[in-house]
Order: sequence, then structure tokens, then C-alpha cells
Amino acid sequence: MKVVGPLIVVVLLAALAWCCTEYLHWYALFGIVIPYVAVVLLIVGLVVRIVRWARSAVPFRIPTTCGQQKSLPWIKQAKLDNPSSKAGVFGRMVLEVLTFRSLFRNNKVEKRDSKLGYTSAKWLFLGALLFHWSMLIIVIRHLRLALEPVPDFLVVLEQADGFLQVGLPLLYISDVLIVVGLVFLLARRLTIKKVRYISLSVDFFPLFLLLGIAISGIVMRYAFRVDIAGVKEVVLGLLTFHPVSPDQLSTILFVHLFLVCVLMVYFPWSKLMHAPGIFMSPTRNLANNSREVRHVNPWNYPVKVHTYAEYQEEYGEKMKSVGLPLDPEVVSTNG
Repeated sequence: MKVVGPLIVVVLLAALAWCCTEYLHWYALFGIVIPYVAVVLLIVGLVVRIVRWARSAVPFRIPTTCGQQKSLPWIKQAKLDNPSSKAGVFGRMVLEVLTFRSLFRNNKVEKRDSKLGYTSAKWLFLGALLFHWSMLIIVIRHLRLALEPVPDFLVVLEQADGFLQVGLPLLYISDVLIVVGLVFLLARRLTIKKVRYISLSVDFFPLFLLLGIAISGIVMRYAFRVDIAGVKEVVLGLLTFHPVSPDQLSTILFVHLFLVCVLMVYFPWSKLMHAPGIFMSPTRNLANNSREVRHVNPWNYPVKVHTYAEYQEEYGEKMKSVGLPLDPEVVSTNG
């Protein structure tokens, strides 16, 4: 049920949007009210989660290290894998965000000839790269619906994305790659026993939801042919707070839009928050300079200590009676 359940939920959400707009004609609800509510809940959720992270205590310097720390001058430091400066941390974060560098190091353990061996496992890295970059390109492409006139860089991006010129309308490469990436990530959770064992419903739901959004968008573009001019008018009306009635738009658009709204509401409270969360992670955003700077926990409260001098003054006679050595300086101090 942890696999079938999330799939049924996504199908029911899509069916709900289809039925309510196709048969009940609730166009204003699904085209105006729900998008506004979803955006508000997304912003509130992001603010709440980020403020909670920012207020969390980080008393220790705990960056994840994958190389040699800065030490003696003649020992070569791994400046990106074990940064000791802000510049090194910045470079590490850029590579992590744009290229998923930590996933590139992914290895798998195999038993060969009664011995354990480590081999490269780059498939997760490639699948994540396909999905995230395709999604970024698709989101940027959608900006043409919210901007008038359309900037030149968006025109160039669309031309590059559809340079294969397959069919009419043009087949975007990102549309294919995002589905390939999502199917791979889903298949990985289903086929690898260890990953399937630790996966929960909350791991499958966003994959099915993202697949629903991608597939509905592809179907809307290549099968049902939505009026782009009408969609742009509705989007601009929402952005300028002068909503336009979306009753002339195709039903598949409301399905696509509703699934996007569900994703926006779900995003701040899910594991998908790793996107902004990586910038708040002390394992990534801190420099490992513990050999240069002494880091003292600022939350440490003062503790009354019992010095050795006080201890010897209190128990000196008993120590002397059993033959324990005494510190002569303490003895002379105390007479």
C-alpha cells in the first residue's frame, strides 16, 4: 500500500479536478481561488520552515568532510571537499547545487570472491541530474506565460530545448528527460530491495505527483491543444490581482494546474524541502577550520569546578596518611 496508496491519491486528485471543471463547471474555484490559496500556503510554509531552521542551535562545527583538512604547509588540502574558508564553502555549495557533486561519489558494496568490494554507482547521480535540470528548464520556460513581452533569453532557451524539431508542436527535450528521470527514480525505489524496504509512502507520493504534473503537461501540449493566448491572459490576470474568468480553457489545464497547486501546498512540509534546506545545513555551509580557530559552544553555562588545589586542601591529610604524593606548591601555599 505504500506504493499503490500514493498512486491512487494522485489519480483521485486528477480525477477531482477533471470532474469538478468538466461537469460542475467550477472554473473560478480551480482557476482562481485554489491557485491563490496554494501560493499563500507555499510562502507561509517556506517562511515557517526556514525560520525554524535558522533558530535551531548549531553549537558545534560539523561540516561533512571528504578530503584532507588544512594542516601543515607541506600537506595538500582538499579545498572543496574540506574547505577552510568562505571561498571554499561557496565553491563547494555551487558544485553541490548545480552538479550534485556528493551524489557523483555514490558507491555500492558488492561481495566478490567472499570479499567486500566497492564499485562506482553513478546511476542515481545521472537520474537526479536529468530530473532536476529538466525541471529547472521547464519552470524557466513557463515564465513566458507571466512576462509580456517575452524576453529574448526565453526565446533562445525554447529554441535550444526544441532544436530536434520533432513533430508539431515541437518536442521539447526537457519534457522527455523529466519523465525519464522520474521513472528512473521511481524504478530505483521499486527494484532495489534495500531502498524499497526503507521507502515510505511519503517517498512515493511526490514522485507520482511530479509524474502526474509532467504527464498532464505533455498531454496538454501534444494532445489536447490548449489556447496559449487564453492561458497567458489568465496567468497575467492572477499575477496582477485582476483575475480573468478561465471558463474557456480546456479541462486538462485545470488538472495540470490543480496538481501544481497540490505540489506547492505539499512542498514546505515534505522531503522536497531539501532544495532550500541545503543552504541551511551546517554540514555543508560551514568551513572546517577547527585547527585554526577554537570553537566554544556559546550555550555552555558556567560550571563550578573543583580545582586540584582545593581538592588537596580538603583531602590533604587523608592523602598523606595513605601515602599519596602531595603537590609541594599546594602544601607550601596552605602552610
